[in-house]
Amino acid sequence: MEAAGAGAEGTAGERGRLINVAYRLLGSLAEAEDAVQEAFARWYALPRSRRDEIVSPGAWLTTVTGRICLDVLGSARVRRERYVGAWLPDPLPDPVERGGRGSDLADRMVLDESVTMAFLVVLETMTPAERVSFVLHDVFRFPFAEIAGVLGRTPAACKQLAASARRRVPDAGAPVAVDARADVVRRVKEAWENKDIAALVDLLDPSAVMTADGGGLAGAVLRPVEGDARIASYMVAIADRAPGLELLERSVNGAPGLVAQRGGVVLTVAAFDVSEGRVARIWVVRNPEKLGPWVTRGRDDRACQASPSRRDLRNTP
Repeated sequence: MEAAGAGAEGTAGERGRLINVAYRLLGSLAEAEDAVQEAFARWYALPRSRRDEIVSPGAWLTTVTGRICLDVLGSARVRRERYVGAWLPDPLPDPVERGGRGSDLADRMVLDESVTMAFLVVLETMTPAERVSFVLHDVFRFPFAEIAGVLGRTPAACKQLAASARRRVPDAGAPVAVDARADVVRRVKEAWENKDIAALVDLLDPSAVMTADGGGLAGAVLRPVEGDARIASYMVAIADRAPGLELLERSVNGAPGLVAQRGGVVLTVAAFDVSEGRVARIWVVRNPEKLGPWVTRGRDDRACQASPSRRDLRNTP
């Protein structure tokens, strides 16, 4: 713990950690940044004497960020019910592949199993309180006594929320090596480029599901496509309708994935869940508002990351 009086300087280096917490809570990089910005705004709005009294500025900022995220999660359910098609979390590139430019928000993210698309999609099935309790405890190892301050509940109640959330997470089964996953994704890429339906069917689990997110801003199937044959046919049909697309193997949320671009502009990011040598799930993000971190190196990030303004968070208690 930091000594009293450290408040003025104790926030150095906290922003990256808070962005990591907020992204896992919200699934949106832009909303995560908004939440962290608001937490810092509240910090600097405190009188200097009050800041100097706070023993751990990092803990204070985490509590405030968690409360803001809780409020956002509550309203996000309503917004996502009105969303055009399926809503998917923002896909994240590997900072190393982007040149490791520390000024980019995505470069602050720590990529691990807690940010894979499969894990984030499961988090979406939890209630806001379950998600906050589970992520803060199981992912970031916060004690329930501190989580209680975020949720305004007792530590025992927070422990129950985390346990309830944990039951929603499916058994991981035998882990699939990264090289093995990358090999499957590479073969999917080759079959897709060759428009080989039979090869794609062989690479897909018979009960595979593809979910696409266009947000009403880019063409995408509105409902999940189920079954190996239907998915393979859909993928080939897409290839027929989109000449000139270049497929690239890229890390997506820390796992092997594919990126489709035309003229150096990223149009689609696909994440894969591989089980027993076959693709079980495909998540396709085409909403341009979610592809800002995938801007081709050298382009103006600010122009490509522009998005509609979000509601003011300042009234969150």
